[in-house]
Amino acid sequence: MTMFIKIILLTSLIIVCISMIGIIYRLIVGPTVHDRVVGLDALGITLMAIIALISMVLDTKYFLVVILLIGILAFIGTISFAKFLEKGVIIEHERSNSEHRD
Repeated sequence: MTMFIKIILLTSLIIVCISMIGIIYRLIVGPTVHDRVVGLDALGITLMAIIALISMVLDTKYFLVVILLIGILAFIGTISFAKFLEKGVIIEHERSNSEHRD
């Protein structure tokens, strides 16, 4: 890998890390809960970008599994928070009246 590409990768890593500061601010101060959920999702995506850039700088492919895992967990977390904000519960236990008669 040439020196020029390493400089570009390190510069983009610094820029993405600086953008994470704004995302953390939105996550903490967000005026509504919905802003905090969007901030949490953006934090997961930014973390995936940072790990991808580190993987390119180190010239390894072993971090790709970690990126995939963080992506899956961020998606499940976002869906869970959205369902909680919409219905108030994450897991619904619906029972019919005919099955459980006292």
